[in-house]
Amino acid sequence: MNKKNLIDWAVVIVIVLLLRAYLVQAYNIPSSSMEPTLLVGDFVLVDKLIYKLTEPKVGDVVVFKEGNLELVKRIIAKGGDEVEFFKEGRVYGVKVNGKKYELKKVGSFHIRGESFELYKEFIPNYGEHLILFKEEERGPAGVCAPIRGCYEVVREELCALFTGIPYACKSFKVPEGEYFVMGDNRDNSQDSRFFGFIERSQIEGKPFVIYFSGDIPPITPADVKNPIITALRQIVLALLSPRFDRVGKPLIK
Repeated sequence: MNKKNLIDWAVVIVIVLLLRAYLVQAYNIPSSSMEPTLLVGDFVLVDKLIYKLTEPKVGDVVVFKEGNLELVKRIIAKGGDEVEFFKEGRVYGVKVNGKKYELKKVGSFHIRGESFELYKEFIPNYGEHLILFKEEERGPAGVCAPIRGCYEVVREELCALFTGIPYACKSFKVPEGEYFVMGDNRDNSQDSRFFGFIERSQIEGKPFVIYFSGDIPPITPADVKNPIITALRQIVLALLSPRFDRVGKPLIK
């Protein structure tokens, strides 16, 4: 390879790195926490410029850093908002500043042999989007997640953080400059109910389109230990089982 070729490759690499750092980043959905909005195996493009120019809004789906992980969830409340949870039949809803995010059951959702109740959730000043609840009755422990087991609507250890009073998470206030986020798959999402509020500086961008999708299994905790091998495997599996009906689906209202 001659000197000119090396310079050309260096320019390309610099441009790609700049685009990834400041404009657009590709992101693979590895878990079911945002179903039915985002399915395992959806490959999305993330707008990394938008939140350098505007502030995140309630209802936005955002990619953010939590420890060493990049996660994608929906903003449910922002700094200064008072959050409560209310029971409606066999499911629970969210109330922010005294206003319910109205729920309307619209059918069922089936994936990977599991069945869910499909609801529309209406967020004021944002609109409606789809969320899931497990079909089975919930026990006294509240909601269940696959890794940490059953918990109340908000994990008990976080009650003091949210309210100042242990085991009193009926309502709490989001600190200024922070956000309360949840997955659309409400009974299968590790989110602010587990790790607490996220700060503005953690938010990296907003998914805006699905550029490819494939029918692949969710990753496991063991997969996280080998991210490069896992990523390559997920790409190969997606290429072998493409979902062309999802390609090009916009994610921004």
